[in-house]
Amino acid sequence: MVTTIKQALTAASHALTTYESGRLEAELLLTEALQTRRETLLAWPEREVPPAQLERYQNLVTRRQAGEPIAYLLGRRAFWDFEVMVNPAVLIPRPETELLVETTLALAADVAAPSLADLGTGSGAIALALARELPRSTVTAVDRSEAALAVARANAQRLGVANIAFREGSWCEPLAASQFDFVVANPPYIALDDPHLGEGDLRFEPTEALVAGEEGFGDLWAIARQSRQVLKPGGWLLVEHGYTQAPAMRALMTRLGYEQVASAQDHGGHERITFGQWIGAREVDTVNE
Repeated sequence: MVTTIKQALTAASHALTTYESGRLEAELLLTEALQTRRETLLAWPEREVPPAQLERYQNLVTRRQAGEPIAYLLGRRAFWDFEVMVNPAVLIPRPETELLVETTLALAADVAAPSLADLGTGSGAIALALARELPRSTVTAVDRSEAALAVARANAQRLGVANIAFREGSWCEPLAASQFDFVVANPPYIALDDPHLGEGDLRFEPTEALVAGEEGFGDLWAIARQSRQVLKPGGWLLVEHGYTQAPAMRALMTRLGYEQVASAQDHGGHERITFGQWIGAREVDTVNE
């Protein structure tokens, strides 16, 4: 029995009615199965979907019905002004993370050739956005996951970004011999018992990139302490965090000696990032501080 593009889309849209953008997702998944463009679907609705591609499409739709993120099914996600490849080894970039890029760029406006470190780079989205916007910069992307670094390297190669290097390790550990104008991070900040972990895309994303100890603050605190060792005097630390964590992060960074500590709001009015300037000399990390 012949199945046309129109028929396949109608069936898939019905299967995905629980999603607000079910029709759009049905179209995106069919472009993936057919390796074509959305314009083709709209222009040729009566064209037959070959059996092998139809089977692949139906499998993708079934996986989406089960909640698997559309970004993983497509293998890509838009961020800033480009797309990054993603897979279950990395977090899916969120629009609110662009605030971290925007704020860093504003602070870097008067720095001729800034050096930047992106801790927990994942897909490389933040590092790539900064490297592209600051072509005279040097960016070092760090992740403890070899699989995540493979994704980030592939994205850099695909986008032709050359002013970026990759280091494997935990937070600032691979950076001991370097100093930076900016350290940025979007680390894990969700508490282990947070009920949101059982909802939506979070069910499929890597737990180690989402969950932190100390009620979600463990990695944020570690980064704030360690970054004093690798920031130049006058350098800035910027971190993304949960929408309720800003007051605690401001208090911590102030206590650790950062100055001009402040938070910035996303488009929803939530304080999503906190940043501060390190004026002092290189610090020796003190775990119990």
